[in-house]
Amino acid sequence: MTSVSANRIELRLTRAAFEMDLAFDLPARGITVVFGPSGCGKTSLLRAVAGLEPGARGRVRMGTEWWQDDQAGIRWPAWRRGVGYVFQEASLFEHLDVSGNLRFAARRNPGPAPEAIVAQAVDWLDLAPLMTRRVAHLSGGERQRVAIARALASGPRVLLLDEPLSALDLQRRRDILPLLERLRRELHLPMLYVTHSADEALRLADHLVVLREGRVEAAGPAQDWFAASTPARLDGDDLAVWLDACVGELAPQWHLMRADADGVALWLPSSGQALGDRVRLRVSARDVSLSLSRPEASSIQNLTPVVIQDIVADSHPSALRVSLRSGDARLVARVTARAAHQLALRPGLEVWAQVKSVALSE
Repeated sequence: MTSVSANRIELRLTRAAFEMDLAFDLPARGITVVFGPSGCGKTSLLRAVAGLEPGARGRVRMGTEWWQDDQAGIRWPAWRRGVGYVFQEASLFEHLDVSGNLRFAARRNPGPAPEAIVAQAVDWLDLAPLMTRRVAHLSGGERQRVAIARALASGPRVLLLDEPLSALDLQRRRDILPLLERLRRELHLPMLYVTHSADEALRLADHLVVLREGRVEAAGPAQDWFAASTPARLDGDDLAVWLDACVGELAPQWHLMRADADGVALWLPSSGQALGDRVRLRVSARDVSLSLSRPEASSIQNLTPVVIQDIVADSHPSALRVSLRSGDARLVARVTARAAHQLALRPGLEVWAQVKSVALSE
């Protein structure tokens, strides 16, 4: 059986105004989200893994196969690497219908039963009603579903997805995200998923690779980021924590639900969840304020007693980052240095946290 660390990527790419130099292990199964701002090297990484960047140097190992090892003189061409590639814009054959696009891809499948793989992809991505439809008559979301199915039909060793939802509107993204989650459960191959959306990373990642200016800033299991043990920036300067929670109460008359997360109970708009459903929450530091006593007659509904764990300087000299604990859950607040001085905030002090807004990964 292929081990979790059997896939290894070590790549360097130098251009006039950009240099990429990164290395990380790629788990043998699940979605590895490559996250970072525009221009940090995300797409260049995917192209290099696929063998589409002639200038990329280094090593790429998939299981027991070395797709590239420049020191050993190994460099497999793109056609031999067994990559399924899904681009930002679906690149489908306009002269074929959906079935024809999938059959064309299946010809590249080296496995013994490509037809079964196609049937499975059609089922996973809910394409049965579209099989006879021409590409020109597909919506943007439908085109991307077909593009993902076509990549799977070729029988890839690894699936590369380059911001596949970035060109879609919010409703189309919400339609496709559950399908990607199903692929994560069903597929027994690694997926490299590029995005600059913190919400997509939050929902899809099993493993996370954060890039900054062509370098790996952090890499590891997503649960290490989302367990709220350490506040993290995934969305520019927006410091936040992630909480795995369970729906503990529904208030249909207000269209709200209460999510309980290891010592913190937070109310937020419901989206059709049932009691007991697991949800993942994102609480931004800018949405948390502090009070020395319990606020009364406030419009902010989420109030919880917390203990200050640490106070450190933030990105701007006027601000401080305050780490908080309530039970096993952690929050983080960004306050001005002036407010911290006036309130005499210090580690160990018990205060009240007011959470103005909570984001649900949808």
